[in-house]
Amino acid sequence: MDTGLIIVIVVVVVALAAVVAAGAAFAVPWQRRRRLRSRFGPEYDRAVEKHGDRRAAERDLAEREKRHAKLQLTPLSDASRRQYEADWERIQERFVDSPGEAVREGHELLARLMADRGYPTEDDDQRITDLSVEHAGTLDRYREARAISERSAAGEATTEDLRAATMHYRALFNELLGSGSAHDESGPADRGGTAAR
Repeated sequence: MDTGLIIVIVVVVVALAAVVAAGAAFAVPWQRRRRLRSRFGPEYDRAVEKHGDRRAAERDLAEREKRHAKLQLTPLSDASRRQYEADWERIQERFVDSPGEAVREGHELLARLMADRGYPTEDDDQRITDLSVEHAGTLDRYREARAISERSAAGEATTEDLRAATMHYRALFNELLGSGSAHDESGPADRGGTAAR
């Protein structure tokens, strides 16, 4: 084989390898970004805004995934699930006479459910970080419910605010319970309009 032809073949192979390597180097961050966006939804954008840098936000989200993987999350037994559902029904019934108390009790019941599932619940910020990995779609609703709860404690929340907080808590409650999705607006709280009265 001619030496010139061998050199041309080597140059072409090296050039192709360089193109493939460059493409792979570009594809890996793009694929990671796409995966994180898909998994974290609006929480991805919130992290980018918080950090002011996409790479720092993606490192933070990857760290959340690593921490979450170490949690020992467990499903509820059927008996526990039924008990939680009954407790939530009582909270919804209580809303009619004492909406502020019902929201406070809803927050406490949700915290107990998180703990029973295996989520650490001592620190509210860490709780949100841990929940963001599997429940990012509901997290803004949970944040809003917490904000309304704080306004309620200060005597600044309307009954409509409290009804919204109850529905927001219920969305995450249903996800953790395994009996509904973040987008489910029907359920025990809406049957008969109890929460809206």
